[in-house]
Amino acid sequence: MKTIKAILIIVIALAGLETIAQQEAQFTQYMDNTLFVNPAYAGSNGALNATAIHREQWVGIDGRPRSTTFSLHTPLKYESIGVGFTIVNDVIGPIQQTMFYGDFSYTLKFANSPGKLSFGVKGGINMLNSRTDQLTVTDPNDPGFVTNIQNQINPNFGGGIYYHAPAWFVGVSTPRILESDYGGSITAKERRHYYVIGGGVFDISRQWKLRPTTSVKITDGAPISIDLSAAAIYNEKLWLGLTHRFGDSFGAFVQYQLTQQFKVGIAYDQTITPLASYSVGTYELLLSYDFYWKDKGVKSPRYF
Repeated sequence: MKTIKAILIIVIALAGLETIAQQEAQFTQYMDNTLFVNPAYAGSNGALNATAIHREQWVGIDGRPRSTTFSLHTPLKYESIGVGFTIVNDVIGPIQQTMFYGDFSYTLKFANSPGKLSFGVKGGINMLNSRTDQLTVTDPNDPGFVTNIQNQINPNFGGGIYYHAPAWFVGVSTPRILESDYGGSITAKERRHYYVIGGGVFDISRQWKLRPTTSVKITDGAPISIDLSAAAIYNEKLWLGLTHRFGDSFGAFVQYQLTQQFKVGIAYDQTITPLASYSVGTYELLLSYDFYWKDKGVKSPRYF
């Protein structure tokens, strides 16, 4: 078993070294992490929001991916402008990538429609560390494993569009446009990602609502990633959801609105790839808090 796990670690590490960031961190509770993929989302909920998600992927496999994201965003006093900040730390085997990004959005309101159209830009840095000396290799002189990468920084920027009405939303974005090469003796390149997101919320009864959502990610050199989810919302407090990533996994999540401002959530998914034989699944923890000022009404809960 240890030998099999070691092989898996090397395969995973090699995939990351060959095309680092060709697949960015993915989350089961992806709809609570919209700012990471679309800067036009900044300030869209009318409050200062802080959200943190931690993901332990493929538990049971040494060197498994671990991802943590923290986002903060708010509208400004002139409410057509929103700003935000996102930090993501993604670790897989000997490779660690940390992202720091700021976000800016501008929102157009329409006189005869409750919908709003937002345009956003983001900019920041990706910092890469690669400790290939942590791997056991058959050829110690292999040039792909000779040199570590330490705090290699690449700047990047992206943009997005986000339209949201009270009952539905849709967005298109590419959060990192530049496809920069990292230095070192390995081939490491940032891949451009394109995202399309959408969803809505519908009344089922006086106490139940249904919120279906989808996220499509397109990356050169990688399969299209399609996520589907559906959450049943009971009495505006309890969220019971199912998710499916095509060709990859099935999952479920439970979220609870502890107060009008504070929501917690847990998620689990299991891969349907051969890795399922070596993993007990993937786990996530979500914490989200809305800060409302005294002169603002409480908009709770947020459906997206």
